[in-house]
Amino acid sequence: MLEKIENIPLKKHVLIAGPTASGKSALALAIAREQGGVIVNADALQVWDCWRILSARPNEAEEAQAEHRLYGHLPCGADYSVGHWLREVAAILDEGKRLIVVGGTGLYLSALTEGLAEIPPIPSEVRAEADKLVATGGLDRMIATLDPDTNARIDLRNPARVQRAWEVQRATGRGIAAWQADTGPALIPLKGATAIRIECDRDWLADRIDRRFLTMVEDGALEEAKAALPRWDPSAPWAKAIGAPELIAHLRGELSLPQAIEAAQAASRQYAKRQRTWLRSRMGGWTPLNPT
Repeated sequence: MLEKIENIPLKKHVLIAGPTASGKSALALAIAREQGGVIVNADALQVWDCWRILSARPNEAEEAQAEHRLYGHLPCGADYSVGHWLREVAAILDEGKRLIVVGGTGLYLSALTEGLAEIPPIPSEVRAEADKLVATGGLDRMIATLDPDTNARIDLRNPARVQRAWEVQRATGRGIAAWQADTGPALIPLKGATAIRIECDRDWLADRIDRRFLTMVEDGALEEAKAALPRWDPSAPWAKAIGAPELIAHLRGELSLPQAIEAAQAASRQYAKRQRTWLRSRMGGWTPLNPT
């Protein structure tokens, strides 16, 4: 994969998308070392300061090799959204730097390259109502109330996306699809960037995911979960880190460590499957790259 770097235009921003454990960060770092540029995180879980190991954030040695931005810069509980992220990316662009944007959060990357609707903030009482519905198994009821355009547009298997759509419709009286139809200009249009979509064999990726989680546990992921346990809130955005609920369940005596590891590996594989499906359906204009 790294021999492809010499074909990347030096003056263009670089965008790298791919499923978890596919080698995105290694590619971004190699490009930054060879060509220069600031590596910008586009992973919604790597923004939190509590999950360096569990979210597979670059380690200190990797961060020392190139400038990294928007990694681990938020405390647990901070208010954050794709809109916040775009504003931070815009500020980095204003510095005149070449960006190497890397991550697996499709919503961040599509908003960066296609623009984002300016949806009003969600009132706290609506958010609380949505949290209660999710906690009591009300996702199907949420989906049933969404307008047809929104229902067809969002990933209905993703609880966070369903909740967001429900909150927008409840708070504004207008479906999120209608808001998105009023999208503003993109910060980095595809024509102004080298856009890479990492595609990899399912079994190859599954093996990497399983081995990586074992390494995470050896490197201290359980200790990260233990530090988060006193403030654990499964509905919070920072608590969506893949593997965190399973390790918390182990710490609470609900699962043995081998059971927690097996469950976390399975959750990671399912997450990668959703990512691969989303990337194929929404990023057809990106250049596919096989890491093997």
